[in-house]
Amino acid sequence: MKNYWSIRWKKNDIMSKKKITGKVTYQNLEMGFWGIIDEDGNHWRPVEMPEQLKHDGRRVSVTIKEVDEEASMFMWGTPVKILSFETLTP
Repeated sequence: MKNYWSIRWKKNDIMSKKKITGKVTYQNLEMGFWGIIDEDGNHWRPVEMPEQLKHDGRRVSVTIKEVDEEASMFMWGTPVKILSFETLTP
């Protein structure tokens, strides 16, 4: 039984990752925060935005994983962890 759960967890972990392309945006709500709006109009809120991406309007391609937050004062976007990223030319 131990192996079953271990394999299942790894499969779910892989499935929860996704690659998106979009634009970085600074939201001046609450205390202000950085987000990414993808090409489909979805809003993603990185819990720790890398400094290299903190440029409003910058096009990026990022691999993300959704994360659970117990509480957040931000009512914008899906909270995610950025696993890898690259900046794109305009």
